[in-house]
Amino acid sequence: MTLLKSLALPRRLIGLLALAAVLPAFAQPRLQVEGAWVRTSPSLTGTAAYMRLTAGEPLTLVGVDSPAAGVAEVHDMKLEGDIMRMRAVPALELPPGKPVELKPGGLHVMLMDLKAPLQGDVRVPVTLVLRDAKGTERRLLLQVPVAPRAPGAAGGAKVDPAPAGMHGQGHKH
Repeated sequence: MTLLKSLALPRRLIGLLALAAVLPAFAQPRLQVEGAWVRTSPSLTGTAAYMRLTAGEPLTLVGVDSPAAGVAEVHDMKLEGDIMRMRAVPALELPPGKPVELKPGGLHVMLMDLKAPLQGDVRVPVTLVLRDAKGTERRLLLQVPVAPRAPGAAGGAKVDPAPAGMHGQGHKH
């Protein structure tokens, strides 16, 4: 008698369990998101989101979206002479195993044309649009806390995975 037969599980259930074990590898980008937070904004003009991204496979961040903002983009700030300039970054390479910091004064996510002022003690949905080495685009939905400054110097803020049925993945905090 085989082990599967001895477990007395219907073949359909065994097939579904096997499929469930394989699907996340194809459906989800392997990306660790840590220390994510969105700066509070009393106005509707804009604010920024920050986080540390570590890819488990070659990925490129090719877009950002949030229902809290009319426009969401990855931006970079650089000092040119004595002037700080900010520009949109159309694609951000995320090399496997190398953390990429999105932080104040450097790379960050700009949330512009806010739908409402963002105050503390709420979470903002932010979707990262990622392209893998094969050119497949996948979306990773995050629930990012709003705070006046980076929560917790050591570990940062907890990032909630997307609700069931959405494209999310367990994230470290």
